[in-house]
Amino acid sequence: MMKIFIFMVFLMPLSLKGKFWLLQNCLFFLSFIFLLMGFYYSEWSHLSYYLGYDLLSFGLIILSIWICSLMIMSSTMINNQNNFVELFLFMVMLMLIFLFLTFSVMNFMLFYLFFECSLIPVLFLIMGWGLQLDRIQAGLYLLFYTLFASLPLLLSIIYIFYNNLTLCYLMFFEKKILIEFIYLYFYLILAFLVKMPMFLVHLWLPKAHVEAPISGSMILAGVMLKLGGYGLLRVMMILMKLSNLMNLIFISISVLGGIFISLICLFQIDLKSLIAYSSVAHMGLLLGGMLTLLQWGICGSFLMMISHGLCSSGMFCLVNIIYERLGSRSILINKGLINFMPSMSLWWFMLCSSNMSAPPSLNLMAEIMLINSMISWSLVLMFMLMLLSFFSASYTLYFYSFTQHGKLNFNLNSFSQGFVCEYMLLILHWIPLNFLILNNELFNLWI
Repeated sequence: MMKIFIFMVFLMPLSLKGKFWLLQNCLFFLSFIFLLMGFYYSEWSHLSYYLGYDLLSFGLIILSIWICSLMIMSSTMINNQNNFVELFLFMVMLMLIFLFLTFSVMNFMLFYLFFECSLIPVLFLIMGWGLQLDRIQAGLYLLFYTLFASLPLLLSIIYIFYNNLTLCYLMFFEKKILIEFIYLYFYLILAFLVKMPMFLVHLWLPKAHVEAPISGSMILAGVMLKLGGYGLLRVMMILMKLSNLMNLIFISISVLGGIFISLICLFQIDLKSLIAYSSVAHMGLLLGGMLTLLQWGICGSFLMMISHGLCSSGMFCLVNIIYERLGSRSILINKGLINFMPSMSLWWFMLCSSNMSAPPSLNLMAEIMLINSMISWSLVLMFMLMLLSFFSASYTLYFYSFTQHGKLNFNLNSFSQGFVCEYMLLILHWIPLNFLILNNELFNLWI
């Protein structure tokens, strides 16, 4: 693990020199190196100092490197306009290093430290390269929602250390640590619920997505939301006893919240806002399945983290491709795009179909596992899950049909093709999203 970390640190000078495409290719190469390093079994491996990984960490580290590589590829406008390129690349690399350390450390306190540090580069991306004046407000929303929930988490970690003299994940089972105080249960999971985000504490996410540049939206949807799921999966090891009593509350909020958010998606005018709200609906399903603590639910939640990261990031790229040409994200203006960019319409269809969990996407496998786990946990949830699945298909069809069909805007008396770089960007989202289902046993081995 230290080899990969040192390789990332040595890439920092490339970012400070503004070597845009060289850095992107190095990260792309790094993702393949790390993929070949993987030993596909459930135990921790490549242990060095406080670093190591199991399959859960491995999948999310690969996702982080992949999305950061594609972030640079999607931000060609920043490079073309010479808009503080060196600082932008430095922020991307800093964020990748923090995410790598967050997913690879095996100490709970170090996890908390890097969990909070990963917020800083995203904040700079939104406030520095965002397009509207509201980006300052969006950055403050992001900062204060996260910081409000993180102090109780820190106090809980200190309490665990003083009572058990260990914060290492490997020792949690060895010492048989089980938290039995209800307030500690809430303190430990609140920060992760805000980060996911769960319905009722989700208001920072649509604001941050709408104001962020394309790179900020990609990393927020692709990896940052997964920090909450990763933290919950780690902390549930010591909350088993209370979880069986208290998880009912959060499962109910998540599933009902997913239905409400799906209805809100049907009223959205801004394309970015619609995708951001759809992320909240997907995270509601993920959280509900994870908190059943059944094997299918936990494996399905990990599968959903990977699939949603790729799918949502790809959809933000599509919206950005249109925004760079038309200067608007409004669904009222972006109509009849099948006439404006016919070759791009296929990619809209393929990524929208993946978003509504059509085969053969990884989302389908994840939703089957999550829905199975929740129905086996309680039959009462069946009706709500039917509504959730129906409305998620509805807003995806609304998103596709309203943008691609309809009367073309009279101001668009033109025709546009995508660049090769843009097609490559979409292909690199779509191929892993649809071909990983052929090897999905990897996502079931880590339990």
